[in-house]
Amino acid sequence: MKFTIDEATALLLIDLQKGFEDINYWGGGRNNANVEENASKILNVWREKGLPVFHIQHCSTTPNSPLAPGNVGNEFLEITQPIKDEPIIKKKVNSAFIGTDLRQQLDDMRVEKLVIVGLTTDHCISTTTRMAGNFGYQTYLIEDATATFDKVGVNGEKFSAQLIHDTALASLHGEFAWVIKTKELIDRMF
Repeated sequence: MKFTIDEATALLLIDLQKGFEDINYWGGGRNNANVEENASKILNVWREKGLPVFHIQHCSTTPNSPLAPGNVGNEFLEITQPIKDEPIIKKKVNSAFIGTDLRQQLDDMRVEKLVIVGLTTDHCISTTTRMAGNFGYQTYLIEDATATFDKVGVNGEKFSAQLIHDTALASLHGEFAWVIKTKELIDRMF
């Protein structure tokens, strides 16, 4: 895989919100403890280079969800807080493309490549990545800048966050996106 980061490459920061700090609410265990720091490193490089940045905010329609508008959990994390003219895309479902103007904004900016970071690997990250690939964007998903939580299976068995994360990435890699690490991404930018 050969790629370059240029003005046609946008960064999507998905659901980096305070509501995901409550690990017990989401399943009890989480992988990739450094997701927020890695996302922040990438964001800082993007800002330094003047490349397009989009902040995706999940606005749950379930009133008691930590991610519902009006709840503190709906707010962005300080470490990846939007600044000045960086667009905020508010979504109500898993995909950042459904019910939003994200695709129109990307196309208006002539974006051809996407770099995706955020939460959670098997939900909003996976859904958005699949749609990005289907829309024809050259998409890069950053393995150590995304994470998920433990899940309980249909038969009551518990699956670790790392297993869920790994299988979600395996399903995406090479078909909808290229999965790489933060260091590889940043090294290719200089």
